[in-house]
Amino acid sequence: MSPENRRRLADRVAKAAEASLAAQDYVSPVDVLVGIGWLDPGAVKRWRQGQVDYLERVVQTNLSRISEAMKLLRSWATAKGLIPSETSYVARTPSRQTLRFSKSGTPTIERLYRTHWLSRELSQRKQERLAEKASRAPELVVIHPLNAAWRCHRCGGTGDLLMMENPGPACLRCVGLDDLEFLSAGDALLTRRVKAKSARHAVVVRFSKSRRRYERQSLLVEPQALTEAQRELAPHTR
Repeated sequence: MSPENRRRLADRVAKAAEASLAAQDYVSPVDVLVGIGWLDPGAVKRWRQGQVDYLERVVQTNLSRISEAMKLLRSWATAKGLIPSETSYVARTPSRQTLRFSKSGTPTIERLYRTHWLSRELSQRKQERLAEKASRAPELVVIHPLNAAWRCHRCGGTGDLLMMENPGPACLRCVGLDDLEFLSAGDALLTRRVKAKSARHAVVVRFSKSRRRYERQSLLVEPQALTEAQRELAPHTR
């Protein structure tokens, strides 16, 4: 890369990083790749859902330019005095597999991708809270489809709910969520209590034709967690 092209890339990286830092008090390599236009947010979503085997596959440039951008981000963050924080990235799938960033899968490169840079202006407690939130496993999403004629790509069955996988829709039995129970929306306290107790839960969404987006309908939670939470809150509802 020529010095002029490197200078231009450094400016783009710095601009994207500054915007991310101002918006959320930290910046990550994924934020920067999206910010400079090399990575489509839709591709990031598919990767987080386990539908892309590694992130670099969907970055719209070559590996040498990605490597240069990563170096520029680290230099910028170090100069700003930002605090490095290694973050966990797990897929939005029932198996919760660790997401892979690089084509090579080299541990050092994977660690660099996972490193978020936190604002030094945050208190220690806020830094810890931000790091914990960033590492939290994403919620599973189950779809209540508009088209009832769908078929599970694994077993050929169907049902009222499905989870999207890379090959196509899958039924809840095949993804291991068919034992969960519905928790209707509306009771915020009960929802918080059940989510805290349920090792597994999933958000149920349905596409709104009028608003052109998926909207939350309810939760699927572990039956025992729901029973325990209802029992604990029963005295407060009398």
